[in-house]
Amino acid sequence: MSMEIIIENLVKYYGKQRALDGVSLTIPGGMFGLLGANGSGKTTLMRILATLIPKDGGTVTMDGISLERIEEIRRMVGYLPQDFNMYPYYTVSQALDYIAYLSGIRKGRENRIRTMLEWVNLEEAKKKKVRELSGGMKRRLGIAMALIHDPEVLIADEPTAGLDPEERIRFRNLLRGFAGRRTVLLSTHIAGDVEVSCDHLAVLNRGRLLFAGDMKEFIQGAQGTIWELRGSGQETEAELAKYPEAVLISQTVKDGEDVLRVYSEERPGSMAECVTPRAEDAYMRISRRNIKSL
Repeated sequence: MSMEIIIENLVKYYGKQRALDGVSLTIPGGMFGLLGANGSGKTTLMRILATLIPKDGGTVTMDGISLERIEEIRRMVGYLPQDFNMYPYYTVSQALDYIAYLSGIRKGRENRIRTMLEWVNLEEAKKKKVRELSGGMKRRLGIAMALIHDPEVLIADEPTAGLDPEERIRFRNLLRGFAGRRTVLLSTHIAGDVEVSCDHLAVLNRGRLLFAGDMKEFIQGAQGTIWELRGSGQETEAELAKYPEAVLISQTVKDGEDVLRVYSEERPGSMAECVTPRAEDAYMRISRRNIKSL
């Protein structure tokens, strides 16, 4: 059974700035998404959970074990940082072997490395230098390194940023495969990655928790506030200009018409049709409502 991570009133300062402002959150097993823009506090939270930086207040437990018990926590956690540039002059196999050794794996290390290479589909690249790998291959090597000691929790910070669509799908599938029996905390600013991967999520903004709960509940919260306007560019833009409170989410062309997707608490004109929300829409809504409350 996957473990629970319980965070209560977590605080972190950088100088006088509060990077985390009293965050309380329970992270269940499986895939859990942490959604927020750059500067929202996602990386700070993840680095605290990985015991890489200290917290300034609050409590954190993993499976009932306090974060202060650093050695125990580190045995339980695998961490994949956003910027993965480790050991550029090692081969893929050498890099994994080194991490396995540092993780205390002595017996059966070769078999463990072989298994991880197969799992992340890097067997054919095992003799390549790390610096020669593509961005997607580096991320896959990173996840193999993070999981080499078979942790119960994987913390992945913006793992799909900069990847092409095919690599993003492959990487999400890797994470879901691991989450079937463990806990995976996926940090991203891409709402679509969370929507297709995670059953639960939390949203951070400027160090504050805006939402924590079920994905379906999150999306349903935007019901009745997402609209589409179709027509010529001049028509739709002129109509939207009458409603300054409306927020443009996306603009595409379909069947020769401009299609504007908009967030608005009220119908933004007679051209607007209410549509089913997605995670991106719900994220826009909750972010805009938070800005208004500041």
